[in-house]
Amino acid sequence: MVSIMKNKKFIASAVAAAAVATAVSPASAAEMKFTDVPDRYTEAVQFLFDLGIVAGESETKFGTQNSVKRQDAAVMIAKALGYTKDGDYAKSAFTDVPADIKWAVDALAEKGIVHGKTATSFGAKDPLTRNETAKILAIAAGFEIDQDLKETQFTDVNERFAKYVDALVKNKITVGKTATQFAANQPVTRGEAALFLHRSAEQLMGEKTFPLSIMHVNDTHARAAESTKMVTAVKDFRAENPNSLLLHAGDVFSGTLYFNEFQGKADLEIMKLMNFDAMTFGNHEFDLGSSEEGHKALQEFIKAANFPFVSANVDFSKDPLFEGLFQTKITEDAKDANIYTGIVKEVNGEKVGIFGLTTKETEDIASPELVSFNEDYLEDAQKMVDEFEKMGVNKVVALTHIGYDDNPAIDNDLLLAKGVEGIDVIVGGHTHTALAKPVIIEENEEPTVIVQTGANAENLGTLDVVFDKEGAVLSFEGELLPLKDLAADAQATAVLAPFKTEVDKISNQETSATATAALENPRTSDNPSAPSVRKNETALGNIITDGMLAKAKESNENVVMAIQNGGGIRAAIDAGPITVGEIITVLPFTNTLATMQITGAELKEAFEISVGKYPLENGGFLHVSGAKVEFDSSKPAGERVVSIAIEGENGALNPVEDATTYTIATNAFTAKGGDDYDVFAKAYAEGRVTDLGLSDWENFKEELERIGEVTPAIEGRIVDVNAEN
Repeated sequence: MVSIMKNKKFIASAVAAAAVATAVSPASAAEMKFTDVPDRYTEAVQFLFDLGIVAGESETKFGTQNSVKRQDAAVMIAKALGYTKDGDYAKSAFTDVPADIKWAVDALAEKGIVHGKTATSFGAKDPLTRNETAKILAIAAGFEIDQDLKETQFTDVNERFAKYVDALVKNKITVGKTATQFAANQPVTRGEAALFLHRSAEQLMGEKTFPLSIMHVNDTHARAAESTKMVTAVKDFRAENPNSLLLHAGDVFSGTLYFNEFQGKADLEIMKLMNFDAMTFGNHEFDLGSSEEGHKALQEFIKAANFPFVSANVDFSKDPLFEGLFQTKITEDAKDANIYTGIVKEVNGEKVGIFGLTTKETEDIASPELVSFNEDYLEDAQKMVDEFEKMGVNKVVALTHIGYDDNPAIDNDLLLAKGVEGIDVIVGGHTHTALAKPVIIEENEEPTVIVQTGANAENLGTLDVVFDKEGAVLSFEGELLPLKDLAADAQATAVLAPFKTEVDKISNQETSATATAALENPRTSDNPSAPSVRKNETALGNIITDGMLAKAKESNENVVMAIQNGGGIRAAIDAGPITVGEIITVLPFTNTLATMQITGAELKEAFEISVGKYPLENGGFLHVSGAKVEFDSSKPAGERVVSIAIEGENGALNPVEDATTYTIATNAFTAKGGDDYDVFAKAYAEGRVTDLGLSDWENFKEELERIGEVTPAIEGRIVDVNAEN
């Protein structure tokens, strides 16, 4: 477990570790073979030995009656506080501390827990007195210290150490050697040091800790088949952790034929087997808003769910489909198939608050229509935390779909953790970030742990977190459990079977088109120099836009250009016969074809947005048919477009004129201003867009079949002139 320093208390390792019992013990009782540990010290030495805080002087000797050197005491205390050799500590000026343990002295000196004998001497090999032990331990453990105290019942404790000895006595760490003698200046033995440390841990453990286990997943994107393995993982984890929570951070919708055919029904049947405790909404839950039925599929998904939804910054009130489902309050009695701003779950007698957030970017990258998103997600989050506090709930989980490190101008989890006080855990989604280990943010008074599993039902995330009595995180441990090698759950497989039968029929249906080589869908994988469908011309983008242009011309012969956002192209096509399933997987969002009246100046403005992030990826990168676009990546964003030319008869290229109005084709999502295309949103608002209602994947299928034998080709439609220099 990763332990967290809080108020310099001796709990970072000992108490948190004890709370999760054997989860962190590097040794067992049978492995401790010390023969010189009397019964009085056995439990204390065993406890600290198991935690790696103490070791023996040899394999069989602990050295119970030997005095503790100041340098050895520093190592014990540093380990008890969770400090490690690889920590970044201010270098002290002490020259007498051995190099291999100087880290411990440096760590404690930096925090004011220990001081030297002189400016340059720590007195490393001097025995630690009982007076000095009282001072170091009282500060390290965070015991309450009476700063005005001048004397104690012990006549041999001077004014300098009185307040520290008093703190140990009040916390029942020691009672002294006699009623009036503390043996203040005698060396503390290794056995006594172990006893004091152990008693401190016991005292602090009496403050009550609360361990909580969370399973989490995000961005499953209609991977219903893969989710049958997730059922196995959930059942296995829950068998060992029966009171754990299971949370979904959004984007169940869109991504495979299961969604295209069943619009969430197949996924929900699998989810219902797992007994989720809560789900928040991802942007793709709002993909169908512009369809003829609007958010009917989402409404049906919610109404059929056997779990509640949480959403603190999404307003469903203007969409009549959600009437009666949307509750603008926190509840301690959450009902299935309802949306709440937040809910309170009771786990092992403790209350845990859960609230949800969805990225405001949904307005630009999906089709929310009558559903709206609040302006300030940080304000909404703080309101939730404050409301939980009023209800006596001090353990808070934010279930978010705003991205781990997504666009900071809009929202992300890192900013949420730093900007809102009182969130203990963020279970995130949206950026498909596979956090192999939880991330800890400690900029506020209390720390925040962030987790995210990646995407596409590849992993189940698990998080074990320990809270102190005030609801602050003491320690945590988390991992991603890969699902690919697990067996599918038999019950889930049976539930999915009728859906799979229908999907397989469609997926395996071959078209009359064949790819002579793979039609790739490259991504950069965080390498800006690598090609990507979101920043470079691709063969897939060319074929898709050619099909859009041809189909649009059937409705309007004046259409001169077609554009397709790279973020909407979701998969590759293998070499060989092309199936319907492959086509739908490439364009899974059920977009329709639209035409738009737009000026040359507006068109240039749009392509500035398209190439503005280059060489970084941009979901709004525009693939093109019927034109050639040249840009210069060495220029500042907003000044990169060199030329746009429309193809005329016989392939002649005619420069776009700013004042001329052109008719272009695109998908309805882009035409409405998706991917931050405000210039298109303006045209849409002014009535310059006509939705032809034609399926994007069916247009793509027609184009592939028209070609027949498909050979991937890059044709120089989008050119970075800087790359040619």
